[in-house]
Amino acid sequence: MTRLDLETIEIAKRHLEKVKVFTINELASELKCSIPNARMKLKQWQTYTSYNKNGRFYVLPQVPKFNQHGLWHYKSIAFSRHGNLKKTIIYLVNSADAGLSGRELGDLLDLSPQSFLHHFRNCQGIRREKYEGVFVYFSDQSSIYERQNQQRISFACRLSLVKLTDSEAIMILVAVIRYHDLSAEDILALPEIKKSKIKLVDIKSFLEHHGLGKKIPDSRH
Repeated sequence: MTRLDLETIEIAKRHLEKVKVFTINELASELKCSIPNARMKLKQWQTYTSYNKNGRFYVLPQVPKFNQHGLWHYKSIAFSRHGNLKKTIIYLVNSADAGLSGRELGDLLDLSPQSFLHHFRNCQGIRREKYEGVFVYFSDQSSIYERQNQQRISFACRLSLVKLTDSEAIMILVAVIRYHDLSAEDILALPEIKKSKIKLVDIKSFLEHHGLGKKIPDSRH
């Protein structure tokens, strides 16, 4: 590696801090050096590489103000303190209380889910499951997965209760009183329920919330 002039390096650093993000060509131009030498400087300075824009942009480590998820955006360019996109997704999924859906991941990363999720169908570190018609990404560590899965179920139950209208809730309650000991599936099959837009998860959530689930007969009697 050609030895670079210290003054040139300091001037370049000050400029790069001011412009915030830069490409390898811009760095080589500021340092007045070759591309290989510029890449060596990137490594020495421990710069961050953008996880979007094909990893074309860099930022000096003292510049980003990372948010609580370890992410920082400058205009449309995104960086992560966790590394590249794969490492960042693994971190975000494993640290999420209830796993993350594709849409939730996209919102956090400020990326369209369609643009990156197909690369992570079988990614070591996370597992993907279909939940209520939507793919959700959980940790592949069993202890974390169990906790996340329970949180996801609890979250879905609360959300379903919010979505039920008063008339729908009354409809379910009347069915429970009229027919006794019906399962959620049985209630969903009732003609008056089938005419509505109530989903199975809504009925299950309502029954569970109010302690109205079908009792399993005691086999000892």
